[in-house]
Amino acid sequence: MADLNKIVDELSGLTILEVAELVKTLETKWGVSAAAPVAVAAAGPAGGGGAAAAAVEKTEFDVILVDGGANKINAIKEVRAVVPGLGLAEAKKLVESAPQPLKQGATKEEAEEIKKKMEAAGAKVEIK
Repeated sequence: MADLNKIVDELSGLTILEVAELVKTLETKWGVSAAAPVAVAAAGPAGGGGAAAAAVEKTEFDVILVDGGANKINAIKEVRAVVPGLGLAEAKKLVESAPQPLKQGATKEEAEEIKKKMEAAGAKVEIK
């Protein structure tokens, strides 16, 4: 247990850039990806609370990449800017496997800004 505490202490002293480099090194060595798994949103309850749900204003939005567009390079660059810590290979995979969520639980303003940037790069984006 003392060894684990020592490792935790050492990791706590790393900068963000050092942590990013450590993650890339571990991914390469172990042949894994640290990308978060994508969860599919479950359908809401059928009927009933429609009026009550309409009365409550939605505060969290999901930004979904529908299509990378004709110029995927620009879309990949924007995906890397929108999703922190995403490497080039992961961003390329995300764009090529659209539809995929880019950001979940974003504010309305943040979601609109992401959509605007992604559409300027030629991608198609939905806000849900």
